Amino acid sequence: MRGILFIISSPSGGGKGTLIREVLRTVPNIGYSVSFTTRQIREGEIDGVHYNFISHEQFENLIKQEEFLEYAEVHGNYYGTSKTQVDHETSVGRDIILEIDVQGATLVREKAKDAIGIFILPPSFEVLKERLTARNTETAEDLQLRLKNSRGEVQEYTKFDYVIINDEVTKAVTDLQSVIYAERCKHLRQTEAVEKILDTFESFKTNSIGD
Repeated sequence: MRGILFIISSPSGGGKGTLIREVLRTVPNIGYSVSFTTRQIREGEIDGVHYNFISHEQFENLIKQEEFLEYAEVHGNYYGTSKTQVDHETSVGRDIILEIDVQGATLVREKAKDAIGIFILPPSFEVLKERLTARNTETAEDLQLRLKNSRGEVQEYTKFDYVIINDEVTKAVTDLQSVIYAERCKHLRQTEAVEKILDTFESFKTNSIGD
């Protein structure tokens, strides 16, 4: 059975990174697609773990090689999802999470129709502003740009299959875990396993008639 592609998106500061880390720690058989970006690495981030940090020139070369499932320019930097990594992980039956912006999510869903979209919504604009300010990773100009863009980004929630309101981390993590497990339980994803079980009932019926 092919793995499920989960697209998780939110405005900057929505808290999707925290929720994803908990899901990766607690949910079996799920991986994370490490995106490529041209933005500067932040304190505490590890190249190849949080992002693959590359130059604009390197990124544009990968575009020419059609390496990206999607890519976009956000706040002056490129972000892109490796098509090779996603195809490999899902082809071997492993679910994979894409942590991408709203623009990127739209592009992926145009190509991967069966992907599951999950939108992480902050409880209010004020909370989002507090989170971004406390993060202290942007200049004043970048902060204002992210806050301005967030007003339009939150309106995109209707394009996703699920919305999780991140007002309390523990509850939001549980909600995200629940979505993943529910998607795995859909009958269309379990056809092979179900058919094997149904075969045992047919065998019982045949043996009973023979007796």
